Amino acid sequence: MKNIRLLRADEIDVRVQSIKDSGGVFLLYKDARCDMRILDETFGITGWQRFHDVVNGNLFCTVEIWDHEKNMWIRKQDVGTESNTEKEKGEASDSFKRACFNIGIGRELYTSPFIWITPLSGENLKYAEFHVSHIGYNDLREIVELDISDEKSRVRFSTDKGKVKNPEPKPTSPGNTGQEQPSSIIFEMIDKAMSLEELSKIYETYPNYQRNQSFKNALTNAKSKLKLQPAS
Repeated sequence: MKNIRLLRADEIDVRVQSIKDSGGVFLLYKDARCDMRILDETFGITGWQRFHDVVNGNLFCTVEIWDHEKNMWIRKQDVGTESNTEKEKGEASDSFKRACFNIGIGRELYTSPFIWITPLSGENLKYAEFHVSHIGYNDLREIVELDISDEKSRVRFSTDKGKVKNPEPKPTSPGNTGQEQPSSIIFEMIDKAMSLEELSKIYETYPNYQRNQSFKNALTNAKSKLKLQPAS
């Protein structure tokens, strides 16, 4: 079976997950056209096929890859969720993308860091446009370098070899919000978070830790665990 290449920066979408007055949480996505392109590129236009089935009222997509060594079709399947606009089309597209994740296309997106973007003066993040301007991976196919820029090519989120470019926060007085609770309690809150909304709330609550690498790593790990949980 041929190896699936890693996604290029121009193949990754940046979409808002939640927005607060102080900033927003953003996630990395791929679209169905990206999956089709990589399938064609890797296996040839006649080397793969897809079909959909309804199981207990849920739409599943099956993607099959022809394995020349085994002389058989290798099948991967997953279920989709409805979109907010076109129900059937969105569900079909989502199930296809999920099936492609099982094949290995874009699986590296699960290793994305916790992405928090602070609005500029007068900016509404709901209508802002962001794109991945640079991405780098390690030997384990994990994201270790990521730059996200806006429509004016201003870098709004950046890492460098896995480390945030901004310096670590300087110690503050005991009365400062970000230092009021011991780190162990904050990390326990992150570990017990059940949604990305909870993670973003924790991030906002402790501003003095927002440049702390251990704090950001904990958020990133918690985010990855949430994304890997089976869809309900």
